Amino acid sequence: MSTRGSAVTPSALEAAAPAAAEEKVVYHVNDTAVARMAMNNVNNHLNANPNAKIVVVTHGKGIDFLLNDAKDDKGEFAPVVAGLKEKGVDFRVCRNTLKARKLEDSAVIMEAKVVPSGVAEIGRLQAQEGYVYLKP
Repeated sequence: MSTRGSAVTPSALEAAAPAAAEEKVVYHVNDTAVARMAMNNVNNHLNANPNAKIVVVTHGKGIDFLLNDAKDDKGEFAPVVAGLKEKGVDFRVCRNTLKARKLEDSAVIMEAKVVPSGVAEIGRLQAQEGYVYLKP
């Protein structure tokens, strides 16, 4: 069968092209001192690619900005976290850190999810779900 003389339509080329890979990124925060900068990075990331799937994983001192009533010299963290959550960003908090600090899951703001281990969550996202790693 000869294809000479047959036209290849643009839609046929699009159908044959591989789909663009979904951009999936895990941001690792283990110090609240960089939390505001990390959230600015995430916001800038979403401005560049609104379809990026972003997860912010916290442990150690990094969980502090995701605790109820958390604030720094620039104000409360909750409104910034809520704004990013509305854009599809997931926030995860390490239960091991909560336990070590004798805090209950209820100490965490409602926009964040508690996971068994922050570092294990980062590893899982990278190994099993294809996320790339960023540390602000």
